[in-house]
Amino acid sequence: MAKRSGGLRFQPSGGEKKPQIPTGKKQRLRIERLANDGRGIAFFEGRTWFVDGALPGEEVEARVTGARSQVVEARNERVLTASPQRRSEPCPHARVCGGCSLQHVPAADQLALKQRSLAEQLSRQAGVEPAHWSAPLSGPEFGYRRRARLAVRWDHKARRLDVGFRAGASQDIVSIRECLVLVQPLQTLLPELLAVLHALDRPQAIGHVELFSGTAIAVLVRHTVALADADLQRLSAFAQAQGVQLWLQGEGGPQPLDPAYSLGYRLPAWALELAWQPGDFVQVNAPVNEAMVAQALDWLAPEPGERVLDLFCGLGNFTLPLARNGAQVVAVEGVAEMVERARTNAARNGLLNAHFYQADLSKPLAEAQWAEGGFQAVLLDPPRDGALEIVRQMTTLGARRVVYVSCNPATLARDAAELIGQGYQLKRAGVLDMFPQTAHVEAMALFERPM
Repeated sequence: MAKRSGGLRFQPSGGEKKPQIPTGKKQRLRIERLANDGRGIAFFEGRTWFVDGALPGEEVEARVTGARSQVVEARNERVLTASPQRRSEPCPHARVCGGCSLQHVPAADQLALKQRSLAEQLSRQAGVEPAHWSAPLSGPEFGYRRRARLAVRWDHKARRLDVGFRAGASQDIVSIRECLVLVQPLQTLLPELLAVLHALDRPQAIGHVELFSGTAIAVLVRHTVALADADLQRLSAFAQAQGVQLWLQGEGGPQPLDPAYSLGYRLPAWALELAWQPGDFVQVNAPVNEAMVAQALDWLAPEPGERVLDLFCGLGNFTLPLARNGAQVVAVEGVAEMVERARTNAARNGLLNAHFYQADLSKPLAEAQWAEGGFQAVLLDPPRDGALEIVRQMTTLGARRVVYVSCNPATLARDAAELIGQGYQLKRAGVLDMFPQTAHVEAMALFERPM
């Protein structure tokens, strides 16, 4: 991929201080290009404008949502001259809901934007380009999300219950009637759920509601005070009528209404089923998750019996397929409850070659007994802040091959620079389109150290 400049033109320092632009002001702008987060970039009177919902080449009327120094944030209120790239958003809430920011952008252009974002971060921070760019891993554009959180707020002044998602760049709640990115079972459930929430006597008690689709459909109701008996009966009747599990969460962790509830997800390619509970981290996009696991195993290429280290293992999303393929896996996670859940998942799937440990992975590994003996390969899937402390110790682990799965290209690029400094080479990289219709970028990179 050809390198592109990521620099922005800002007003030079010095001279007269420009007056602050008030929130709500409208301005006619010509959009020059896209930022990596999908916002249109315009330059006007010495300021750089970032405009939600605008495309390169368009002339738009934008409304200011915030301003600081020489940077103005705005949203597209009206398209005066449309780009040929623009498409009509299929969701009626798309222009106000903060969940999807790129529905006006065709799928191929969304993928190109994410690929460019990854390439620019690797070039800027690590000064590197992979030897081979892999095709993006993608799935359905819509109907992909198997987990979602709905905000719930009682508007005392309007005497109205708002249920939906946060508005873009705001704490306001956009009340929704439908959500096209949800998997079909959750789309079907949504109208009935909205109806029962609006029928509650004391909806003020509810903080948010989460929806889950896996081996079963589940609804978690997070309440800030005890639910009224009549409201609990309504929710229970709703769950029974819809054939879904009802989970409740007050001061403690999520609790099932029926202790016999079982919730999980499957990885069919490896004949695996992983149990999970509301509150556990799980990838929201099942097709892309399965493709991601397959690609990670292909890139890591562990031989049967090889020692593989899986860091930030969670429920065992990568650990169990690695073990199923015959590797001797040491899996490490920081959250004790997740470690126990992963250990249970391995046992239930009959896998004896996966061993789980709890450790703070932001600390040095010098005294970690599980790290003794070294590893032929390492897989890591850290949170957004990356894994800098771990990658600083990579050569001490002895790994020749490292697969890094990232939900933040900036920290991936930072950590890539550290690995390259240790003698690793960036062999492959590519994006994982886990969240279509958004600018969120997930990526995978393969590093190898020559013998």
